[in-house]
Amino acid sequence: MDPAHISRFLSYLTILGQLTIIFLLLLIFLPFKKRSFIFSFFSKNSYIFSFIVALMATSGSLYYSEIAGFTPCILCWYQRILMYPQVPLLAVALWKNEKIITDYILTLSLLGAPLSIYHYLLQLGLVPNISCSAVGFSISCAEKFVMNFGYITIPLMAATAFVMISLFMLLFKRSKNF
Repeated sequence: MDPAHISRFLSYLTILGQLTIIFLLLLIFLPFKKRSFIFSFFSKNSYIFSFIVALMATSGSLYYSEIAGFTPCILCWYQRILMYPQVPLLAVALWKNEKIITDYILTLSLLGAPLSIYHYLLQLGLVPNISCSAVGFSISCAEKFVMNFGYITIPLMAATAFVMISLFMLLFKRSKNF
């Protein structure tokens, strides 16, 4: 499999995810008449949607490191630490039909989102560059292995996934308050 094709596919998924983020924000914060059906559908299925997002993010991350051969930097490892456990946690929650881990998933995602955004800004040169070699890693955190559509990098893909999962969990929590 050609890394360029996989990267393009994952970039399209990232754009779809960003459009989903806009939709979820509208769904959570704006009252509109048809919200009951749409709101109910997405809140009821928030765990499955979160599982799919976490699984795709984890699979993409593993593809980049294990198949494409991209060496993860230390910030990538921190993001992985926050994303990878979500897959089995959400899988077990779905399997047992238990929705009691919302706060745990939300915490992992709310920690991962700003970390990914910081990493993205570092790649764009908008925040000061720290030397990853100072902590024992040879790959620079500012290295861009992927740049599609003029703005999508691997940390932006991760940030999109973390924000989507956060919004799905917030939507689920909000549905419990109605």
